[in-house]
Amino acid sequence: MTDQKKAVVSGAGLVGCLWSVFLAQRGYQVDIYERRGDMRDSTFEGGRSINLAMSTRGWKAMEKAGIRTKIESVAIPMTGRMMHAVDGELTYQAYGEEGQAIYSVSRGGLNRELMNIADESPNVQLHFNQRCRGFDKRTLDLHIEDTKTKERRMIQSPLVFAADGAFSGIRESMRRTDRFNYAQQYLPHGYKELHIPPNPDGTHQIDKNALHIWPRGHFMMIALPNQDGSFTCTLFLPYEGKQSFENLQTDEQVIDFFETYFKDSIPLMPDLLEDFKANKTSSLVTIRCNPWQYKKQILLMGDASHAIVPFYGQGMNSGFEDCTLLDALATKHNEDWSKTIQEFSDTRIKDANAIADLALRNFTEMSDKVGDPMFLLRKKIEKYLHEKYPTDFLPVYSMVTFSHIPYSEALAETKRQDALFDKILAIPNIEEQWNNGVVDQVFEVWKNK
Repeated sequence: MTDQKKAVVSGAGLVGCLWSVFLAQRGYQVDIYERRGDMRDSTFEGGRSINLAMSTRGWKAMEKAGIRTKIESVAIPMTGRMMHAVDGELTYQAYGEEGQAIYSVSRGGLNRELMNIADESPNVQLHFNQRCRGFDKRTLDLHIEDTKTKERRMIQSPLVFAADGAFSGIRESMRRTDRFNYAQQYLPHGYKELHIPPNPDGTHQIDKNALHIWPRGHFMMIALPNQDGSFTCTLFLPYEGKQSFENLQTDEQVIDFFETYFKDSIPLMPDLLEDFKANKTSSLVTIRCNPWQYKKQILLMGDASHAIVPFYGQGMNSGFEDCTLLDALATKHNEDWSKTIQEFSDTRIKDANAIADLALRNFTEMSDKVGDPMFLLRKKIEKYLHEKYPTDFLPVYSMVTFSHIPYSEALAETKRQDALFDKILAIPNIEEQWNNGVVDQVFEVWKNK
């Protein structure tokens, strides 16, 4: 256990601010170093506006931080997916049991709220425009650069928590150490944000309690609701190829593309062309590394250790779960950080790798399968099995989104359930007879394996 209750957090994003709150609650003096300016400042520019989907793992962290009620008041429940076919036909699919929902929250709004909570603590000091460039492998001193003056200095801390994102400066120093494993994988797709404004009276133009998806095979568009009646839309599209960003260079090409694939969305987006040209195309990366700690004093958290693609809505939720799990280990080891950091790194990585795999898998589900009648039938049968055999069957989506079951267990169950439905959906005329007992027979055999 360190004699000084001091810690440095690199990054004032969602995870960095939340973890600082947890440390402050334990009586630690925390210095947060953030490369950007203060996002609460009216002159602040930058950052992503993409909406996030808060689910069970994230809400647990919000409750621990004491702000669940406040965040719930500005979050919008989405009880299911609303699929938009090419011809405009709508199909709704509930996410879980009645009353279960994921919640649309503003990334910026949530980040500002967490920053305010951290800033209100006398134990937390925020330092803006301060980039962490890495650390000295011998002394563990951190290299801090003022992003305005370019002045550099060294600082010391008995504990360092790196929550500085997918392109972490601290992780870059770790990457140059012996026996550090690192891999990054970019999708061939990028994403671009678009906007559906509210009706003149401030109401939402489309169902506000659904996550809207326009699935088109190897690409798609989604829309999440905002409190002001608007929707934040995200177009996921390959960088290159026939249907790709590289082939959407002129106004005519953009309009023709949307007329062909997203026709029902055009009347909803009067500023489509302006948004398309003004908003940059961003990449999608998965990052895996091992170990997450260096000399049991420096620890990677959130995207710095396990950045994932957004297709399971678990990037933020898994980062927040990092905080609750690490906090529980600190209690278990009586704040012996050497043991806490070691155990967290040893045990959490398998779950981070599992949700990375699940998120990649879910891209195929969202962009392609949600429009497949057999996939929709599978979801209907999953609901039936869970209602009839609640202790024996829980859909993987519910395991990930509405429980605290480790991600690695959910990934293993994915393979088991795929085997079950390979058998069920192969039954002749299953569409007509799935609820006449044949599914139960297959399930009983599978359950007892």
